[in-house]
Amino acid sequence: MAPMLILYHESGGKSRSAGCQRDSKSQIRNFKFQIRIFEVYNLESSLSRITCPLTIMRVVVSSGNGTTRREQKCVEMKKTLFAFVLLFAVALAQAAERTPPAKGKIEPPTKEWLAKIKKLAPKKPRVKPKKKRRVFVFSLATGYYHHVIPHAAEVVKILGDKSGAFEVVESNDIEMFMPDSLKDFDAVILNNNCSKGPGRNIFLDVLNNAAKDKSLGEKYKDLSPEERQKRAAELEESLIAFVESGKGIVGVHGAITILNSSKRFSEVMGGSFAFHPRRQEVTLTPVEPEHPLLAAFEGEAFIHNDEPYIFKNAYADKDFRPLLRMDVTKLDEKSQKKLKDDIYYTSWIRRQGKGRVFYVSPSHQPESYESARMLQYYLDGIQYALGDLECDDSTRKEQPGAGK
Repeated sequence: MAPMLILYHESGGKSRSAGCQRDSKSQIRNFKFQIRIFEVYNLESSLSRITCPLTIMRVVVSSGNGTTRREQKCVEMKKTLFAFVLLFAVALAQAAERTPPAKGKIEPPTKEWLAKIKKLAPKKPRVKPKKKRRVFVFSLATGYYHHVIPHAAEVVKILGDKSGAFEVVESNDIEMFMPDSLKDFDAVILNNNCSKGPGRNIFLDVLNNAAKDKSLGEKYKDLSPEERQKRAAELEESLIAFVESGKGIVGVHGAITILNSSKRFSEVMGGSFAFHPRRQEVTLTPVEPEHPLLAAFEGEAFIHNDEPYIFKNAYADKDFRPLLRMDVTKLDEKSQKKLKDDIYYTSWIRRQGKGRVFYVSPSHQPESYESARMLQYYLDGIQYALGDLECDDSTRKEQPGAGK
């Protein structure tokens, strides 16, 4: 029987085992590693969450038939087994980062939260900007208001300021989408711009003075319904022409609903919002770990609390380069029953004319941004949209069931 490496505490507990091959002078092969940890808070979670309150561990190398070949002295461990368990990452489980748990009601960004994000944000961009870059951040919502909107806006500003990759201009004025205004920017960042149903057109919502901030629509009060429809169409066309001319669009979470009833804009973004199961823990896996835009995750999964968005319309064609895939098997049972046999991506890139589109569904929660990896991913995606970070953005299709 193959030798075993057994790690255990003095009293009973949970255990895990996994196979591993090893060649050495002692010709020990086909090792089976069994890791026994007592009073583990959450063994099923990611390695960074595995903790143990006890302090004594014993290491024994056994032949598997109960005969002890070597016994090391007891090793005193402090409150966690984090560093030690990392040595057995492959044997334990797929490595993953887990963000802090959701705190319930989302409060506006605090000084402490902003300081944390500034500390975690990249010091420099992945690639040097080809020229000075300007981005326009649009954070208006006329429908459902995501309370993470101010957090996402601050994240973008911090990423630009700290890395020097771009400067930010913020406005909720829809006139900024006219050609004379857009020409001054290299990319537009759409921040959770949920529109009102059933029309689902944020430009028309403002033109009809349906936004909460009535000052935004007051200037259009004398326009006829026909004139408002025409104006909304002009604004949509201007945005699409902007990206097709060689510029970029970044869509954050609910931003995909900004023009949710528009077939053409669905094609531009790579899909439209359909629905989402309840907010819960969501596991995301990199589709192509070696892809430059996924370098931040180092091939590991990302676990966070989010609304698992499901998409429709142009999404069915999957005419994009998928980046992050949602592991549906990790969702609760009720959510899994709602989902058909499809591949559920949460982030992708695509070409639109001469320009670039980056969509990132994470996240509904500010805690998702409390991750150096997610912040790096955002910066890399924005740099792609700006045209600085060049990578393969050709269409890549997977078969249903991939990643499950």
